[in-house]
Amino acid sequence: MNKPEQIKEKLIPRIKDSKDMNFLKVSQTICNSSEQALYELNIEQQSFIETSRTQIENGSFHKNEDVMSEMKEWLKEKQ
Repeated sequence: MNKPEQIKEKLIPRIKDSKDMNFLKVSQTICNSSEQALYELNIEQQSFIETSRTQIENGSFHKNEDVMSEMKEWLKEKQ
């Protein structure tokens, strides 16, 4: 296994040069989560997360922007 210094030497330039927002956001999330206390989830919470991941993989979700737009249109109709 690589020493921490070797891993850092490979990661730092890759992160620094990257323009891939998904990669950068995931890297940020990993860094943030390593700074926070870990939470233990109960079986029900784990099940909800797994269901959500499956729905995302299958495209069964709505973008927040789309939902907000629909809500604004719905509210206009109610006025």
